[in-house]
Formats: sequence, C-alpha cells, structure tokens
Amino acid sequence: MQINNQYNIEDIVYLKHDIEQLPKMVTAIIWDGHKVMYEVICAECASQHYEYEISNIKTIY
Repeated sequence: MQINNQYNIEDIVYLKHDIEQLPKMVTAIIWDGHKVMYEVICAECASQHYEYEISNIKTIY
C-alpha cells in the first residue's frame, strides 16, 4: 500500500481553525484506515488532525 501524504515529519504547519496560528511541528503521520492524520506539537501540547485541518501557510493574518 502506498499512502500519499501532503506533509512530512518535522514540517512546520498551522491549524486553519486556530486564531493564534501558532507554528506546530509534525511529529507523526497516522493512517486511521480511511484518511491520513498528523500529530502536531507546539511547546508541550500535542494534538492529532486531518490533512484538511492544517496548512503550511498562515491563513489568518
């Protein structure tokens, strides 16, 4: 099986729905059986998000 993921480990991304748009680092790529998910970390807070929830550019300025 080949999974085409948009982001790689150590990429810096932003959560589209985060008003602060803090930079987060991708620390894991997870296949949930249907879609690719990414674990991202900012300081001591880690969370998991689908590809459509993150961007490699800030969407709020």
